[in-house]
Amino acid sequence: MYRKKAFYALGAVLIAALCFGTAVTAGDKKAGESADWKYHDIVDVDFVMQYAKVPMAENVMIIDARPKRPKYDKGHIPMAVSMPNSQFDKMVDLLPENKDALLIFYCGGLKCKLSHKSAWKAEKLGYTNVKVFAEGFPRWMKVPGNYASVSEDWVQKQIENQADMVLVDSRPKRKKYDKGHITGAMSIPASQFDKMVGELPQEKDRLVVFYCGGYKCKLSHKSAKKAMDLGYKKVKVLSAGYPAWKKKFGAVAAAPGPLKAGEEEGSLDIETFKKIMAEKPDSLYLVDVRDADEFATGSLKTAINISVDVLENKIKTLPKEKSIVFICGTGARSGEAFYMVQDIRPELKNVYYIEAEMSFGEDGSFQITKSQG
Repeated sequence: MYRKKAFYALGAVLIAALCFGTAVTAGDKKAGESADWKYHDIVDVDFVMQYAKVPMAENVMIIDARPKRPKYDKGHIPMAVSMPNSQFDKMVDLLPENKDALLIFYCGGLKCKLSHKSAWKAEKLGYTNVKVFAEGFPRWMKVPGNYASVSEDWVQKQIENQADMVLVDSRPKRKKYDKGHITGAMSIPASQFDKMVGELPQEKDRLVVFYCGGYKCKLSHKSAKKAMDLGYKKVKVLSAGYPAWKKKFGAVAAAPGPLKAGEEEGSLDIETFKKIMAEKPDSLYLVDVRDADEFATGSLKTAINISVDVLENKIKTLPKEKSIVFICGTGARSGEAFYMVQDIRPELKNVYYIEAEMSFGEDGSFQITKSQG
């Protein structure tokens, strides 16, 4: 009887041990599997900062593995290229021919698998010097003095949405800016930054985006750092610069020349205005400053409506690359708009108003006669 009980007890112990061992093995396997996605060569932010410089060292590539439009476009490590992990196989041509080149992948932080997945894929293609910055973009932004780069698509979207953005061209004015620049950008050459800093907005929490001549140009980065030292909190750089914007969006915005003035200060010669409207209406940035209900009854086809009552808060969005012309029904409100711009943005030189009585048709036609007072 005793032997029988001992036998049963021993059997129970063996079964328990077997089950426990199986559980441990399964647990270990599960834990091992949970870590399998992590790449084997991890680097920290200090390592990345050695290479995120202008110009980039030869045979070095920093790669953002996050989705482009929702993540990369609105903020990425300067000099990084967009190569979303989901598009890796379609974009392998972006990788350098030299298989010994340093490739640094990153994404959205320690819980993000995308950079690790891309790194494994690159290694499988034969690249021998692959790293993953596992802490990713969130860690980059926590380093004092670091800032984000944005894409030309993101900048264009802000322009189209008339976002509260100050866009600064850091290139030399006469040699570069005057020959062509991004829509709405102001010229503050990096060499003149200290002298022209007063042209930056007084509010330090305004979005300020600097750009220059592309990935080999330091000017925008130097200006961005100076702006941050002055306390500006929302500083970004379009690292790809004007060349990328020009290639993507085509039209080159050149600084406009002066138009023939009318008799009153700030007014535009009426015959000149008529000729432009007949031949090149899109060359003017027309602003109808009447109320919205008046605008709805008819205005010029190319005009936008900004009532003079709200214009003061919109003046910062007015572009530099076109001559601005304010219109209304009598010349009164358009003249007020002209002087408002002179007070708030005196750097805008090609600003005019129509000192005349104007009537508008629903089809965009207009009649203009000399003002009676």
